[in-house]
Amino acid sequence: MRYRIRDIPNLLRSPLGRRQLRSSIHQFLWPILSFAATLYRRTIIRRTRIVAVVGSFGKTTTTRALLASIDCPSFTRSGSNARSSLANALMRIRPWHRHAVIEVGIEKRGEMTAYAKMIRPDITVVTSVGSEHNTSLGSLEDTRNEKAEMVRILPRSGLAVLNGDDPNVLWMQSQTQARVITFGFGESNAVRASNVSLAEWPSATCFTLHANGATREIRMRLIGTPMVYPVLASLAVACAEGRELDKILPILQGLTPTPGRLEPFPLPSGAIVLRDDYKSALETVEAALDVLAQIPAKRRIVVMGQVTEPPGEQGPIYRHLGERIGRIASRAIFLCDRRDSACSAGAAAVGMPRSAIAKVGRDLFKAIDLLRDDLGPGDVVLVKGRITERLDRITLALAGRSVGCRVGFCKTRVVQCAACPMLERGWQHARPLS
Repeated sequence: MRYRIRDIPNLLRSPLGRRQLRSSIHQFLWPILSFAATLYRRTIIRRTRIVAVVGSFGKTTTTRALLASIDCPSFTRSGSNARSSLANALMRIRPWHRHAVIEVGIEKRGEMTAYAKMIRPDITVVTSVGSEHNTSLGSLEDTRNEKAEMVRILPRSGLAVLNGDDPNVLWMQSQTQARVITFGFGESNAVRASNVSLAEWPSATCFTLHANGATREIRMRLIGTPMVYPVLASLAVACAEGRELDKILPILQGLTPTPGRLEPFPLPSGAIVLRDDYKSALETVEAALDVLAQIPAKRRIVVMGQVTEPPGEQGPIYRHLGERIGRIASRAIFLCDRRDSACSAGAAAVGMPRSAIAKVGRDLFKAIDLLRDDLGPGDVVLVKGRITERLDRITLALAGRSVGCRVGFCKTRVVQCAACPMLERGWQHARPLS
């Protein structure tokens, strides 16, 4: 996030603003840090095998799974996967580290080329290609071409681990001279899964693993089909790097959900919030609704925020999502602002009673009030939105936290709401960050 000189006094008035200002100054040093990190990679840590994780969705959980499966420390700080943060991650690696895993995110054209030349990975994992960058990068073909730079730079001795169920990721096997391993649910994948079940909700997802000629029954703590992919990707890398399958599996089965990514959050009322409030590209909304539909629940309730960069005309997209919600859930609360009506019309069209539909604009505190006294054991509430909406405040308030922050839009990435110094105190004496 970039600020003007006149923004500095406002930033200095709040603890979060001061932290954000430090982060912005750090990002300003990118040209110097990238040069230093490139030199460091080619000399001091040239023998460390670096795994780069790229893709539209699933990067953070895949990175966590990889760190666990190949037993190496984390070098990327939470929420920081671009520019100066990547350079710092490289320079935190020490020459005695056999492996390192770095999550890489992009926002515009040309960035992945610069990152690839700096990181020079030995292994690249590509999780997905989706509409998250619909505005900044353009079509899915443009997005895959940009992300493929981290695959193209692999040496002949390198390894590309690709999501074989995503045609735009699978296309990348034509872009590299390195060895390719695919993962997914399709039978052509080298590492694949089948028979996914949420019968043990909320404690586990069960599935059958097929890898290296072996079959294993897996019970993991991550929730839903989308979270099987990070496990498969990490297994593909770990086995290729010489780890034994049966030694890796207990570690991965114990991996806990990443905050805000299909994360079950039990409430004092006995209800469970399924937090998926970090990203909301259309593909992730569809995936979250798929998971909700599989959960054995007394009641399914959806709190729906905005879709990030919807790929097409917004009205039909939101109406379609409303229809899906109407078929899956018994109640819906829409925080889609100007698209609330399209969502509610879609839900009503497939039979959801008007009394079960609430349109609250951007006022998440209305959503909190509607839910606070209406949840009990067996209820599951899917909270789905994008990080700038900060819908995690809904979960925190329902869990009993005092929430004084009422901003409708927040772009800070230096801290999540649960640890934010402004969560309880609010912005009465300082202007919010935007």
